[in-house]
Amino acid sequence: MREDGVEKDGRMTIQSEDAPVGRYFLNQTMLRIRDPEQSIPFYRDVLGMTLLDRYDFPEMRFSLYFMGYGADLQGERPQGDGTDGIAYVFRQRGLLELTHNWGSESNPDFPGYHNGNSEPRGFGHIGITVPDVYDACARFERLGVSFVKRPDEGRMKGLAFIRDPDGYWIEILSSDGIARLIGGLADEAGKEG
Repeated sequence: MREDGVEKDGRMTIQSEDAPVGRYFLNQTMLRIRDPEQSIPFYRDVLGMTLLDRYDFPEMRFSLYFMGYGADLQGERPQGDGTDGIAYVFRQRGLLELTHNWGSESNPDFPGYHNGNSEPRGFGHIGITVPDVYDACARFERLGVSFVKRPDEGRMKGLAFIRDPDGYWIEILSSDGIARLIGGLADEAGKEG
């Protein structure tokens, strides 16, 4: 099917005169968190992300925390707290936005957030690429991280799933390992079909 795109190598390439889609990029994925005092150290100290900025909205009683990997940051961060610094954050690619609704951390009746991996299913996980899944998982084990799946469990060997403080799943994979896994499973499915 070719509506407003051109099929190229089996993939749809969108072409539009109305928008410069070639300059679009993924800036962020947002997760709601119960307690930033738990989530920020997890993403910073366990997964190695950098907190780029925090924005508080007192009238609406929430805060936003933007986290990413330092090696992936685009350009130099401007000095000061002005709009140039904010624009810098929103020029980055692949950030994690952690949203904290004030009071959830101290509410004993807070039900938590749905992680999407039980009924009704929805959001599933974020993925973090590491050089060596087994080394990363040994470190996570030492740090007391909760596992959903260890690298040698289940049918998909060589990748893992851990939980963050709110129960969201995080896939831990290596680029070479996942390439071998997907390639092997695709080959296996082709032989069966």
